[in-house]
Amino acid sequence: MSEPVRLGVIGAGSVAEKYIPMVQRLNLHGLPAEIVIACDTRPTREEFIKGRYGVKDFTTDYRDVIKRDDVDAVLVLTSMREHGPLTRHALEAGKHVLVEKPMSMSLGEAGELVKLADEVGRNLVCAPHVTLSPTYQAIWRHIHKGDIGRVLNARGIYGWAGPNWGPWFYEPGGGPMFDLGVYNVTTMTGLIGPATRVVAFAGTAIKQRVVDNRQITVQTEDNLQILLDFGGDCFANITTGFTLQKYRANGIEIYGSEGTVQMLGEDWDPRGYELWRNSKGCWEVYENRDRWPWPDGVRDLIESIHEKRKPVNSPQHAYHALEIMTKALESAATGQAIPIVSTFTPARFDKVVESTAPHLKHDPEF
Repeated sequence: MSEPVRLGVIGAGSVAEKYIPMVQRLNLHGLPAEIVIACDTRPTREEFIKGRYGVKDFTTDYRDVIKRDDVDAVLVLTSMREHGPLTRHALEAGKHVLVEKPMSMSLGEAGELVKLADEVGRNLVCAPHVTLSPTYQAIWRHIHKGDIGRVLNARGIYGWAGPNWGPWFYEPGGGPMFDLGVYNVTTMTGLIGPATRVVAFAGTAIKQRVVDNRQITVQTEDNLQILLDFGGDCFANITTGFTLQKYRANGIEIYGSEGTVQMLGEDWDPRGYELWRNSKGCWEVYENRDRWPWPDGVRDLIESIHEKRKPVNSPQHAYHALEIMTKALESAATGQAIPIVSTFTPARFDKVVESTAPHLKHDPEF
């Protein structure tokens, strides 16, 4: 791992402010990588990005990032609607890509991206990176060791009151389904397996909001209930929306024939888990000592390039999650249960890897 992976960042906003320092910490702790250029449509971001993070080059044109010969991989960290086209351009230029969620707002385009990444032989890492957390992987092992028996039911929740910035959150192509619900959908399908159909309710409960200090009309769904069928009489429900002021509930709960496992905190920010086994007759509580950083997918991307392997998170999994979300909205509009056509092979975590790597330690920045 002597030569660093050279990264270009497209979208230098608040999300980049989490990814860039993580890349720098990885480099300091023995995983060579460097940010060679950052891009944002706002010229005012240049001074901050260069001054705060020491990034040498800045541009307002994404093409300046993609065409550079000294960029091995591109991080697409823009608003959701730009993800698909930017990812396509980067893959066509022969770059590895990490794209924030979702990879595209179009299911057809997403399928083309998965195919394109395979054709050009480049890694495509799609957020969210929830399967990389030690808590997720521990829960996966309990389920697949049979500690809670056969999975019968599951519940997920993630939402909040909604952002008061960025009108695009409330325009077509925005909304909590793709911004928030994607976490639970990815976690559920990773732990249980591919879903076979979806039923959903979706509506616009708060029709007027104040965003960027002006009143706007909400043009997308902000309140959703999703029901997934995994086959074999196994079901899950997911609650998401920009309509949840506060809640005190576990982010993920998995119910089996012989027990229950539930994640403490949110799946993007897990704080440990609780396990009930009928055979033991008590709750076992496993709290996190170290906080997992949600931009961890960039570590997997960099490692996969160095090690010449596929990333842990497959783009097929991200495509399956996107199909569920787009068809959930179709179900809500038509009142029908919609079949899920795609499938994928979930990542396995049979081996326990004890890691005390410095970049995984608690960092108040996250």
